[in-house]
Amino acid sequence: MNKAILMGRLTRDPEVRYSQNGNSMAIARFSIAVDRRFKREGEPDADFFNCTAFGKQGEFVERYLRKGTKVALSGRIQNDNYTNREGQMVYSVRIMVDEIEFAESKNAGGASGEGGYTSGTGYSSNNSKPAPAPSGAGDGFMNIPDGIDEELPFN
Repeated sequence: MNKAILMGRLTRDPEVRYSQNGNSMAIARFSIAVDRRFKREGEPDADFFNCTAFGKQGEFVERYLRKGTKVALSGRIQNDNYTNREGQMVYSVRIMVDEIEFAESKNAGGASGEGGYTSGTGYSSNNSKPAPAPSGAGDGFMNIPDGIDEELPFN
């Protein structure tokens, strides 16, 4: 089994390209910094992982994620080895993203919406007041009025 689950912050704005075939697909590349649980003197405080998201997840990354956004993601680890110009083999890995979502509210991190919009299921159920993302809203999110919680299917 090859499954990776990570939580961290984007180290830079994502780079997004679209495939050139008949139905173009988003391909988003980004890196995240994941804090180490135990820190030893003289060692780094975080590990850095290169990630790639395709299709709907790639579109989600392009639209909502920026440098500093805290995300939780799951995917698989894939070798990303190559031979450099000097003929030496360079070994690295890449996380191929299957699912990705915000890991903190907009108020806490400044980049995501309250409740969190997820690329896999539509809306996260980690908050009693999820915020759907309509087109044309100033920050990309709108609030659901109080008192309709019992009508929401994911409450």
